[in-house]
Amino acid sequence: MIRGFHLADFLTLGNAGCGVLAVFAVMGYLETRNPQRLLAAAALIPVALALDVLDGRVARSRRVHSAMGRELDSLADVISFGVAPAAIAYGAGMKGLWDIVILLYFVCCGVSRLARFNVTAETLSSGGAKVKYFEGTPIPTSLVLVAIVAIAAWLGRIGDALPLGAIRLGPGQLHPLALLWAVSGSFMISKTLRIPKL
Repeated sequence: MIRGFHLADFLTLGNAGCGVLAVFAVMGYLETRNPQRLLAAAALIPVALALDVLDGRVARSRRVHSAMGRELDSLADVISFGVAPAAIAYGAGMKGLWDIVILLYFVCCGVSRLARFNVTAETLSSGGAKVKYFEGTPIPTSLVLVAIVAIAAWLGRIGDALPLGAIRLGPGQLHPLALLWAVSGSFMISKTLRIPKL
């Protein structure tokens, strides 16, 4: 199977690898409480984005497009821009009951958005190789959320010191900062937002 991969596919696997390493770094942070590990997790997401952009450019320049490449790209994006940002938020302290519900919603929105993109990509591209616009925000926009956590970690504002604090809602706790993940997820699954693809 590996012999059938193209250069772009290996770049996509690099994207997925960055996401997995980010999750491992968060787990390391939870074990050691060394903020450098949380910052390392956050730093891997821009690297994943660079590889995500590069794989598309390489595929287009070599005129190598395949259904497998598109699926591989989506699976990598789910890890790096869905699961990893949710894990980073959890590691930073958003681990109350309602935070977890929101982070789960965020990941499910990302998965749904990528599935919709794959199903509609051929129609949206009008038979060409490139889709002209995105319905909803692309999942890599979660980089903004990761940057917010990275800044908070850099300033020592994680755990109990998260910006905006925490509130008790019924049976669980909510960190209002987690609402940014809910907004991001909602924007991803929006059908009214149409963003031109560059």
